[in-house]
Amino acid sequence: MFRPLIWANTLSYRQEADYFPRNGHPAKKEKNMFNKKIIELTEKIINDGGDAVSYEDACELVHLPEKDTMDLLFCAHKIKKMREVKETILCSIINAKSGFCSEDCAFCAQSSHHKTEIMTYPLLDEEEIVKSAIELERGGATRYSMVTSGYMLTDEELDIICRSAAAIAGKTDLTLCASLGMLNEAKARRLAEGGIVVYHHNLETARSFFDKVCTTHDYEEDIITVKLAKAAGMKVCSGGILGLGETWEQRAELAFTLKELDVDGIPINFLNHIAGTGMEKRPLLKPLEALKCIAVFRFVNPDKNILICGGREVTLRDYQSWAMLAGANGLMIGNYLTTQGRNIKMDTDMVKDHQSLL
Repeated sequence: MFRPLIWANTLSYRQEADYFPRNGHPAKKEKNMFNKKIIELTEKIINDGGDAVSYEDACELVHLPEKDTMDLLFCAHKIKKMREVKETILCSIINAKSGFCSEDCAFCAQSSHHKTEIMTYPLLDEEEIVKSAIELERGGATRYSMVTSGYMLTDEELDIICRSAAAIAGKTDLTLCASLGMLNEAKARRLAEGGIVVYHHNLETARSFFDKVCTTHDYEEDIITVKLAKAAGMKVCSGGILGLGETWEQRAELAFTLKELDVDGIPINFLNHIAGTGMEKRPLLKPLEALKCIAVFRFVNPDKNILICGGREVTLRDYQSWAMLAGANGLMIGNYLTTQGRNIKMDTDMVKDHQSLL
């Protein structure tokens, strides 16, 4: 017989015989169904908040044996619920300007340094951008992001984005987002005044691994853009791509960099290797490894939105719904920049099925 005990909102089960002597015999030695380290950290986070886990703690979590992965996922989900991360975010994007990028990011099909088979085109006009937003909201999206390739937009291009944002705000209830490359102070202020609520700018990977991914700009430029967006009054989504060849320690490093920047949302992508890029031969992460990544990011950033985006279809495969049980509270739905996403209704149905758990 098992008797449930609750300590600090964490459910543990232990055999009744562990506590109550029978026929004069002493109680048996305590038996734990969950990994003690995971339980201890979970209780600290639930009770003490976002600073309860150190980088060393995170490194210990990432190196736990595979048999403890389910414990980690369960506790990440418990943290999400107990820290009251209640909003379910369904992001959508439009690839508003494709290709010809001057940067040499090794994973990116839009880089001019790679020979890929993607469609290339200049910035779309306002009508196309607005039409896409309306269609995606009808499909179930709650956020809409205008995404462009390249290092930084011109002032003229920025005007088109801001006019599109104003039109979308007048015709939908979508939260308006943008991912437009690097910012300066004037451009950040212009976007905030133009109706952009959330600015999306990924760091892509850990600082210590960045030169293996990109050599045409410095990591600090990305950090500055995140800070400028926040200073202008926009919320910031910033995350990265996992599976680029980084170590587990570097994944923890990225999680802590995002924590230090106090970003509002963390998009987690998984490498979807594309022919012609520098990462075309890299193996995909295994599903449970990817889920473990999500859980660790939740442990490090317990109060933030964690969104699962590109690469989830090919990496998680039949485990996609588990992302929400591993600590995530949002998904990108629809198509990505240069790759196809899953049928939107499949994703919205999946979220409805898991709504009581979120």
